[in-house]
Amino acid sequence: MSTDVLIARWTEGGDKIASLADEFPAERYDFSPAPEVRTFAAQLRHVAFWNHHLAATLRGERPDGAADELSAAGFAGKPAIAAAVRESFAAVAAAIAASEAESAAGNVISFIGHNAEHYGQMVISFRLSGLVPPASR
Repeated sequence: MSTDVLIARWTEGGDKIASLADEFPAERYDFSPAPEVRTFAAQLRHVAFWNHHLAATLRGERPDGAADELSAAGFAGKPAIAAAVRESFAAVAAAIAASEAESAAGNVISFIGHNAEHYGQMVISFRLSGLVPPASR
């Protein structure tokens, strides 16, 4: 698998999540479909956190994953969260580009799956809010 293919698949998923972040109403960012489920905002902060974790790993660093999501205080509100999500996907794409495809493939594919799970959860928030997700239009 080439680096270009990894970046293309990564970017495709990132664009879908970024579209959700951009189009979900700001006043609904604290929506949760059930008490035990993260809010829409927390889903996005979680995805961005782990994307940065992946980027650091691909750069050969040993990041700490204890926080599990970007801080709510540091990333409050739709503009900050949506920007953080976009930036986190770009950081991974840059790290993929700087790595060897074979060494990055396993981690990147695993995180594509992780992000797809959260994409599905955020689509539920769209549907329960009476909205059609961008990719379904």
